[in-house]
Amino acid sequence: MRWNIFVWLLCAALAGALEARAEAFPLPPPGESVVGEIQAQETNAADTLSDIARAHHVGYDQIVQANPSVDPWLPGAGTRVVVPTQHVLPDAPRAGLVLNLPEMRIYYYPPRKRGGPSTVMTFPVSIGRLDWSTPLGLTRVKTKVTNPEWRPPASIRAEHAADGEELLEIYPPGPDNPLGEYALRLAREGYLIHGTNRPYGIGMRVTHGCVRLYPEDIALLFREVPVGTPVRILNQPNKVGWHDGKLYLESHPPLDEDRARDGNRLTPAVQAVVAAARARAARVNWDEVVRVATEAQGIPVAISY
Repeated sequence: MRWNIFVWLLCAALAGALEARAEAFPLPPPGESVVGEIQAQETNAADTLSDIARAHHVGYDQIVQANPSVDPWLPGAGTRVVVPTQHVLPDAPRAGLVLNLPEMRIYYYPPRKRGGPSTVMTFPVSIGRLDWSTPLGLTRVKTKVTNPEWRPPASIRAEHAADGEELLEIYPPGPDNPLGEYALRLAREGYLIHGTNRPYGIGMRVTHGCVRLYPEDIALLFREVPVGTPVRILNQPNKVGWHDGKLYLESHPPLDEDRARDGNRLTPAVQAVVAAARARAARVNWDEVVRVATEAQGIPVAISY
C-alpha cells in the first residue's frame, strides 16, 4: 500500500512538473506568424527521442522527422537532438482551437485578459488513422467531462474482435480508460479531444478519429477552454508566414490519403509560398523551398533573401 501511494505521488509530481513547463507564446502582430524557437539538447545514455519529445511538448513523429539520422530508441549519450519548438501559425482565424492534421498539433488562442497580452498555446496530438480519419471543418466544444467513461461503439468493438481482442462494453474511469482523466466533447457526434493512458502514442495517427493529448497537456487545456469554444480542423501540410522581414516555410509530410491526389510535395508547397508572397514582396529562394518541402522535417526555415 505504501509503495502504491509513493508511485501515485511520484506520477502526480511528474505530471505537475511537465504541466508547469507548458508555454504560452506572445501572439505575433497581424502579418507575422512565427512563434517559439528551435531548441537542441545532448542526450544522456538512457534518453529516447520519445522522452525528449514529451518533456518539450512535442509529438513522436515530429521529433523523429526533425532528426532523421538519429535512432529514436537508442540515440546514445552525447547525441545532439533538434527539438522542433518553433511553429508557423496555421492560416486560420486566431480564435479558439485550431487543429492542423498533417503536423498533428493543436493551437489554442485564449481570450485576451484585460490589461494582458494576446497569447497562443500549442500542444502535440494524436489523430485518426487512415481508415478512421479525423474529419475536417468547423465545430465547437459542446461539453467538458472529468473522469469520462468510455463506451466503445459497435464498429470499434468489431474491429478489435476481428483481431482477437474483446473490448468491454464500458470502461470506467481509471488507468485502463483510453480517454484519460479529461475530455472535451465536440458538437460533432462521436468525436472528443481527450487524454490517454498511452502517452507514448502522442504525435502519431493511432486513434479512431478522436484527438488525444499528453495527460499533462489535456489537464491544462481542459482548465483553460470554455464550453462553446470554436474548433477548426485543417489540412495544411505547408504553412508559410512572415517573421522579422523574412518569409518562412514549415513543411510536414502530407496525410496518406492525400499523397496520390497531390502527386508530390512540391506543388502544394509552391502554391502556399506564391499565395503568401502575393501580399508582400519577397525574393524567394526556390532551391530552399524545394529542399524544405522535400525533407518535410516540420521546422520553419527562412526561404527569402
